[in-house]
Amino acid sequence: MLVTHEHSDHIKGVGILSRKYHLPVYANAPTWAAMERPVGTVPPGCRREFDGSFYLGDFYIEPYAISHDAAAPVGYRVHCGSRSVATATDIGVFRKDTLQALQGADLVLLESNHDVGMLQANPHYNLALKRRILSNKGHMSNEACGAALCSLYDTGVRHAVLGHLSGENNTPDLAYTVVCGILRQCGIEPQRDIRVDMAFRDHVGKVYALE
Repeated sequence: MLVTHEHSDHIKGVGILSRKYHLPVYANAPTWAAMERPVGTVPPGCRREFDGSFYLGDFYIEPYAISHDAAAPVGYRVHCGSRSVATATDIGVFRKDTLQALQGADLVLLESNHDVGMLQANPHYNLALKRRILSNKGHMSNEACGAALCSLYDTGVRHAVLGHLSGENNTPDLAYTVVCGILRQCGIEPQRDIRVDMAFRDHVGKVYALE
């Protein structure tokens, strides 16, 4: 298991799975320090701490820093031969170094977390939570996702899966429509120039094979 950061929605099952199936858990030192107590004891040899890129069998794992309100949050790019896939979620702002880390990936899971209007009008979220989500250490909106995908397209990315959608502040149809609209504004035609798919909250999406 590769841990991106210590927030509860990312680590709640880590300790349980590691203990039950003797699965190694990989995280950087600040993340281990922040999640050690809630994760609990992991089996001997299963605590793996990295400082930079590393290999897992034939896979080259390349962590990269992201902007989020956690100890030392990272995304991952996984290489095998000439192919690579990457995760890019829980990102407050899509920085230049983020773009460089993801450039040319064959498949990117990209955050399209919320619609700004829906978030601002949500009566269940207090002002502090709204400000956190909208901050540079929060989450990317549909509009920010579309702009990031235009930049990624210029580096050679031709397949994106929109993910990490909020259950209250977004819908799959809205995220897809907004992102595709921004791509078209950039002169990029979705499903012709770049493939755009969705990762859903409530059911399994597609399975992808890179040959």
